[in-house]
Amino acid sequence: MKPIFWLLGLLALLAVGAAAFIGSGAYNIAADEPHWPLTTRIMEAARNRSIAARASAVVVPAFDDDSLIRQGAGNYDAMCAGCHLQPGAERSEMSAGLYPAPPNLTRQRTDDAARAFWVIKHGIKMSGMPAWGRSMEDEHVWGMVAFLRQLPEMSPERYRELVAASGGHQHGGADAAPQESTAATEMAPAEDAGIEDHAKAPPHEH
Repeated sequence: MKPIFWLLGLLALLAVGAAAFIGSGAYNIAADEPHWPLTTRIMEAARNRSIAARASAVVVPAFDDDSLIRQGAGNYDAMCAGCHLQPGAERSEMSAGLYPAPPNLTRQRTDDAARAFWVIKHGIKMSGMPAWGRSMEDEHVWGMVAFLRQLPEMSPERYRELVAASGGHQHGGADAAPQESTAATEMAPAEDAGIEDHAKAPPHEH
């Protein structure tokens, strides 16, 4: 029985130590202070396994409908480009300030459609990634997935064409009325003097 008592004692000691550490406020929760490497590895492993376990049940539809891609372009521009950028942009105020940094989806291929659908619909805790499924029908989520599959090979010109032809920001259901997309004009591609000129401009109030 002694090994059990030793184990229980060790667990109690660890619990007291963890409580004391949390209570002390020593851990820096600031977004401009990176996680410890071990914390990062643990969180990434937990995130990847959690998504994989749940996305395995997602049934992926065909992506041969151009209208689905256009629809996804409008929603991506309105809802995602501020963090995940658009072709030609290197950073935005939002992407620069978030931690963990959101991936630049103009440079990252979306090969796992089921995973992308699950993440867009359900979001990810403590990452800044919202659960868009709370307000968006599955058809529109799949439109964003279809668009993301095309995004890494897309030129800034093609991006703007698709957004202009998309009909704007649509969620389906109660939110079916199109809304004008604004991200394309608020966050201009770097080659259009948007990001670099913005960095040189006088500070503005938020």
